[in-house]
Amino acid sequence: MSYREIYQRSMADPQGFWAEAANALHWDRPWQQVLDQSNPPFYRWFAGGHLNTCYNAVDRHVESGRGEQAAIIYDSPVTASQETISYRQLQQRVAQFAGALRKLGVTTGDRVIIYMPMVPEALVAMLGCARIGAIHSVVFGGFSARELATRIDDAQPKLIVAGSCGIEPNRIVHYKPLLDAAIEQAEHTPEHCIILQRPQEPGTLIAGRDVEWHAIVDSAEPAACVPVESSHPLYILYTSGTTGQPKGVVRDTGGHAVAMQWSMANVYGVQPGEVFWAASDVGWVVGHSYICYGPLLQGCTTVLYEGKPVGTPDPGAFWRVIAEHGVDVMFTAPTAFRAIKREDPEATHLARYDLSRFRTLFLAGERCDPPTLQWAQEKLQVPVIDHWWQTETGWAIAANCMGIEALPVKPGSPSCAVPGYDVQVLGDDNQPLPAGAIGRIMIRLPLPPSGLLTLWGNDQRYVSAYLSAAPGYYLTGDAGYKDEDGYLWIMSRIDDIINVSGHRLSTGAMEEVLAAHPDVAECAVIGVADDLKGEVPLGLVVLKAGAVRDAAAIERELVVLVRERIGPVACFRHAVVVKRLPKTRSGKILRGVMRKIADHQPYAMPATIDDPAILDEISTALGTVQAVS
Repeated sequence: MSYREIYQRSMADPQGFWAEAANALHWDRPWQQVLDQSNPPFYRWFAGGHLNTCYNAVDRHVESGRGEQAAIIYDSPVTASQETISYRQLQQRVAQFAGALRKLGVTTGDRVIIYMPMVPEALVAMLGCARIGAIHSVVFGGFSARELATRIDDAQPKLIVAGSCGIEPNRIVHYKPLLDAAIEQAEHTPEHCIILQRPQEPGTLIAGRDVEWHAIVDSAEPAACVPVESSHPLYILYTSGTTGQPKGVVRDTGGHAVAMQWSMANVYGVQPGEVFWAASDVGWVVGHSYICYGPLLQGCTTVLYEGKPVGTPDPGAFWRVIAEHGVDVMFTAPTAFRAIKREDPEATHLARYDLSRFRTLFLAGERCDPPTLQWAQEKLQVPVIDHWWQTETGWAIAANCMGIEALPVKPGSPSCAVPGYDVQVLGDDNQPLPAGAIGRIMIRLPLPPSGLLTLWGNDQRYVSAYLSAAPGYYLTGDAGYKDEDGYLWIMSRIDDIINVSGHRLSTGAMEEVLAAHPDVAECAVIGVADDLKGEVPLGLVVLKAGAVRDAAAIERELVVLVRERIGPVACFRHAVVVKRLPKTRSGKILRGVMRKIADHQPYAMPATIDDPAILDEISTALGTVQAVS
């Protein structure tokens, strides 16, 4: 069947469509309803069904005779080490880790925070939680103690799993001191912490609370899989940059597993036994969906890479991994390819490796600029597919579905809506707009399987943040249009989230940090275009009237403050002191106008601006910052 035929079938008979997809998994108890619509907008897929994600991702492959196949290939240029773990070995490790959780009192429904580097134990911990029905929440290791503390207070974990350190090309990231500081700052205290001691920097264990990974895991009694209801939360994943009031996206068990396996075959075109590599981090949704769960549910070999696209040791790092491990399909962020292109514009390193097996590159996490997509396609001589999705959905909203039908590529567009997604572009009156007209991109409810159930502990915020903009629709937060062929074009955001190297960060969270400085009266953070990272944040601050200190010193302090409280992942490098901020007469700061000034884009003078002359001052200040960048 063609893409159009399959898409139309998913719209005409969504319950039949997804029931067929769900039959590819093992269910311990069949569902009673494919879609429970009894409590809108809280829809539930495969209501009444029971299953276990870990069993479907690991045990069933062993039982079907694939136990000796590689499940995980760990490649770590920063530690000069590699390891291949078979499905049988993975089953044993996960069962023992789950047993260790049991031994420390973790039961079905308890939360476990995972604060780990890119090592196999991170996936073992995720799968071990799923094995016994514990709910994991992975926190990216680049976040500060304060950010980790907010997540501890929100999720209230019984236990935390952490590495003693992370390893960057030129430095050690001190995870254990950050963990200790976070627990000290948090109001909630976990009962135990399991610490993976890395030889590069072992952590100091706190007696009575901390236990060493191998000391507890290696002697644990293996735990069996525990079937849970389809709607049972598999994990909580906090959206990036949510200082103060974290937004914990809740993913279900059944719908997620169905969508992951279906997407591996149909979006990415990957079959069991093939090698799939998502060059991301387990702390992001891509790591959840396509380093851990998706490939393993499909019976693939997943690559776990602890390194960078450049500098570990050179711009040929990705080509080496693809060649050495026989990668069939890869998924990464456009930022990675911009970095490679910047360091090796002629792709001279590519000639050193045999990539004859490699067949498709997928890019996502931010809009892929056409020059980067075209460069990758020219150098690799394989299809390069931009696709669009969100933490909240867990998988692609729009994509060129390579497992169904390869549509013509339109650089700058993530192609068409994926089967299951009824994507509409609505105007201010909540009516669909004609082709080519820019509006709010919305998805008609219910979301397909894997869409967020709610926000952890906050149903009302889930409704107000995502479902209140237009009745019966999910608000993506993005603006754009559909063309005459049904291709989506994502043009900008309609909220304050910026995209730094594929990481969604809140400018509001950074503004909270800047506003806390004793010399700052008011501030604004905007995302400005960056050739490498897609966007980077820029802070504009107005000092208090009595501030007499050197402005340059304050600007440096603000940069340090954001890096400490949000983390290096924010890439916050510039704050500039201005006399005043442009505002409407009602006091709203004109962030959109400042963004256009910073990006050298034309803009219309807002009719409601309180003082037009201020825009010239902002333009001068932004020009000064860009001159020294």
